[in-house]
Formats: sequence, C-alpha cells, structure tokens
Amino acid sequence: MSSEYDDAAANGLARALRVPASSDRLQAALAAGTTPKPAYIEVLVDRCAVEPDFFVRDMLTWALVRHDPEVTVPRLIEELGSVFPQARSQALHTLSKTGDPRTWSAITLALLEDDEDQVARAAWRTAAGVVPEREAPALAELLARQFGRGDREVRLSLTRAFLSIGELGRDAAEAATTDVTPEPARSHARATLRILDDPELDFDEALTTSR
Repeated sequence: MSSEYDDAAANGLARALRVPASSDRLQAALAAGTTPKPAYIEVLVDRCAVEPDFFVRDMLTWALVRHDPEVTVPRLIEELGSVFPQARSQALHTLSKTGDPRTWSAITLALLEDDEDQVARAAWRTAAGVVPEREAPALAELLARQFGRGDREVRLSLTRAFLSIGELGRDAAEAATTDVTPEPARSHARATLRILDDPELDFDEALTTSR
C-alpha cells in the first residue's frame, strides 16, 4: 500500500510540474519541498533538466534541499554526467546549496572546462564553495585557465569563484597576469586581483582599468 501511495504521489507531482502555467508549477515544487517524500526526489531531479522558468528551477532546488541528503546528493551527483547541459548545471547549483563534502570529488575537470557556459559557471561556483583548504590552490590553478572566457557574466562568475577561494587563489591569479598569458585573459586576471584586494570594487571598473 505504501509503495502504491508513493507512486501515486510521485505521478501526481510529475503531472503538476508539466502544466503550462509556471505559477502552478512553482506551487507544485513548493508543495513538494514543504512535505518532502522520498518518492519526489526522482521527479524533482528529472524536472530540473527541462524546466524553462528560472523561478521554478530555483524552487525545485529548494525542494530537493529539503529532502534527505543521503538520497538526494548521490542522485544529483549522478546527474552531473547527463548529456543535457541544463541537467548538469542545475544539479551543480543544487549541490552548491547542500554544502555536502561529497560534492567536491564529483566535480571533474570536464565540468570545470565544460563547453557550455552555464555548466562551467555552476561548476566554478560550486567547486569554490566546497573545496577543502588543502586543495584550494590547485583548484585556483585550474580556474585560472578560464580567465578571459566568455562574456561579462561568465567572467564575473569566475572572479566570484576566486573571491570564494580567497587568498589561497592569489598565486594562480598572479601567474595569469604575466606576458605569456594572452589578452583578454591577462586583464581579467588583473581585475580579479584588484577585487581580491578590494572586494567592494565594481567589477566593470576593475576590468576597464586593468586593460
């Protein structure tokens, strides 16, 4: 009986998360997090991969964080291997909210250098938030390869990851300012160092004056 009830609840949630109105999907995700059920986890993870609305995705993350991490974290880590970029990025985003130490070992170089900006940005942010102190300089060296990548938002995300790492990432950022580093990576690294020195400094100002 319990299994049949759980299946019915999961199927009901899946239907509610497919309705056209985003406000209704938001309410369904809210309800799933308010009264967590193990049967909801798979449905919520699956929906994260295809949900088009940002606010609904954020509520899906909230709902997943409300569930048992012993179940949700392994399932989210499994999702990091998905062929769908949104599935990877949303799983990383949700893992960043759990703060679970298992996340660190699941963040691969492939994710940090993912061709999809949304995935790479999520990987940078998540890795910087869970990296053990002893591993932080090595992570910073990997992240330094990404200086100069993408548009303003991508570059801002990388700088924020360095801010999360803090002083343990300074050497890697400084190494990226040498003449052997091409522009615009070099100016991005210089801007990041300026913000490390003054976290209140505006990113655009730091970038402009670092060219």
